[in-house]
Amino acid sequence: MAFDFKKIFSGLDKTRKSITLGIENVFKNFTKIDDEFFEEMEEVLIMADLGARTSAEIVGAIKERSRAEKVTDPAAVRTMLTDEIERRLCAGDVGFDFPSPAVVLVIGVNGAGKTTTIGKLAYTLTSSGKRVLLAAADTFRAAAIDQLEIWGKRSGAETIKHQEHSDPAAVVFDAIQAAKARKSDVLICDTAGRLHNKKNLMEELRKIFRIISQNYGEARQEVLLVLDATTGQNALQQARIFGEVAPVTGIVLTKLDGTAKGGIVIAIKNELDIPVRFIGVGEALDDLQPFDPAAFAKALFG
Repeated sequence: MAFDFKKIFSGLDKTRKSITLGIENVFKNFTKIDDEFFEEMEEVLIMADLGARTSAEIVGAIKERSRAEKVTDPAAVRTMLTDEIERRLCAGDVGFDFPSPAVVLVIGVNGAGKTTTIGKLAYTLTSSGKRVLLAAADTFRAAAIDQLEIWGKRSGAETIKHQEHSDPAAVVFDAIQAAKARKSDVLICDTAGRLHNKKNLMEELRKIFRIISQNYGEARQEVLLVLDATTGQNALQQARIFGEVAPVTGIVLTKLDGTAKGGIVIAIKNELDIPVRFIGVGEALDDLQPFDPAAFAKALFG
């Protein structure tokens, strides 16, 4: 899948300014490395939405390394910070692609950009020559079916749909039969975005998983959780809750270009060990970018 570093760099502009301005101020105000220096650095990272736990772990690792290497110049810590963030983002990363056939369940709360993400992902896949089919299995939200169908037309993917309030698992069943008949490479399923009743959501997803395993066992199964980056630490909490009801295999972080809270990417990977697969850095069809941990760390610090 195409990767555009310029888009990533541009999309992280607000987050980069939030972190680098804070870090530069720490360097400016300190001529030596001491506990106060590290406390200030930790505060900057917390303010950039890396979260208290992740910020403390990163600063603790840098403190240990600087003592081991007998570093006395605060400016040298900047490289250590970039290294430490990159190391955490890259931990366990083995790359990612959609084999054929694959079925992708897309989950997340309403308003996170779930349906838009499906449209952009479908566009990315069809542009690379894959045959994509969409399943409108969010039958709960008004207009969700129509919205998905519009995105399908824009991205060159057909949509399988039923009436509003019909059984989502029945939609997925029909979509699987269509995917087999049309020899689709990737089937992407929209799902309901309600979180207030975890029991209902869990039962609905369990039924969908059962339909997939019984009727499409040969397909690679992915569960992508869509999170809104502008919600910061709330996105981390959503990831925890959805992780309790579904076997999440990857994160899609949307609206990164509109927030200074992009540090949440690091917190999610560090605290939940769920890989970030895609990031949204704009409104255009090609603004859903595959996540590259090393490039993200590089773009974060300019």
